Parts: sequence; structure tokens; C-alpha cells
Amino acid sequence: MKIQLKNESFDMVDFFFIALMIGVFGAIGGFVYETFFYRLAWGFFVKRGTTFGPWIPIYGVGAICMTLSIWKWQKNPLAVFFISFFVCGLLEFLVGFVLFHCFDGIRLWDYNSEPWNFGNIGGYICLRSLAIFGLFGFLLFYVVIPVILKIKGRLKKSSFRFLSSGIAFIFICDIAVHMLLKGLAV
Repeated sequence: MKIQLKNESFDMVDFFFIALMIGVFGAIGGFVYETFFYRLAWGFFVKRGTTFGPWIPIYGVGAICMTLSIWKWQKNPLAVFFISFFVCGLLEFLVGFVLFHCFDGIRLWDYNSEPWNFGNIGGYICLRSLAIFGLFGFLLFYVVIPVILKIKGRLKKSSFRFLSSGIAFIFICDIAVHMLLKGLAV
């Protein structure tokens, strides 16, 4: 199976390494968004996320889910927006619901207590976040993926794979170390 991004086709192995970069870019983008949103909403900076680095893992997962859901409709900006809106809304709702109901009431986010939470459903999702996800899908397909493909095009295949793997490895280690330390603290 081949996946076409922009005007290039990729086999599953090449796409895997592109997806690693998409995930990391998405996680960093989510961190930047939340940092500035909460600075604006609350008037001071807050370190968002559960990791040590400047990334929030669920945004990376959302970016990969968006890519897998949208690539066939990438030439239609309206479809990109609405598919991102619904796919990431579903992801956010399911993850929030499962964390709360299956893991002793864990909430990594709660729109019940946040500003601009119109359309709030159980604290798991709200229209503001869904609209942001739609915009993120737009940015992902029309800005981020072209940048990643440009980087890929300028590097040897092995260099791009090494770069993608290295960045993803650091990201995954950050998540693992945080989980390990959090587990030891309990």
C-alpha cells in the first residue's frame, strides 16, 4: 500500500519515518499552543503536559491520527478541517473518558474548569478545542507536512530515518522516564 502526501507516494516503511516526525511536530505544536493559550487565559505561563520536554504526547497521537484519516482528502481544505475536528475530538473524548473511568479518576485535562469552554461535554471536549484541532489539521497538511517532506527530500534516506528515529527515541524516552518516576512516586 502506498500513501500519497502532497504529490509524492510513500511505501509503508518511508511513511513510518515520516509519521514519527509528524507525531513529534504535533506534540511540540500542542505544547506551544497550550503554553500560549493558558498564558492568555490565565495571565501567566504554566508548564503544560506530563513530560519533561516541550511536547504533549496526545497532540502527537492526534497528528498521526489526522494524517491517517485525511490523506485521501488533503486537496480539500474544508474536509481537512472537519475531519481533523471530528477525529481529534473523538480521540480526546475517548482518551479523557477512559482515563477518568478506568484509571481511578485521572484527568489530564478538564474543560469544566477552563476558560472559553463553550460546548463542554463532561470536561472531556469543548468546541474551542475541536475548532483548534480543525485548524491544527489545516496547519499540519499545508505547513508542517510540506516542511517534513522538504527535510526528507534534502537528506539521504538513511539520514532522514536516523533523524526521525533519534527525535522519536528522545520523545519516547521522555515519556517512559516520566511514567517510571511517576510510578515510583505512587
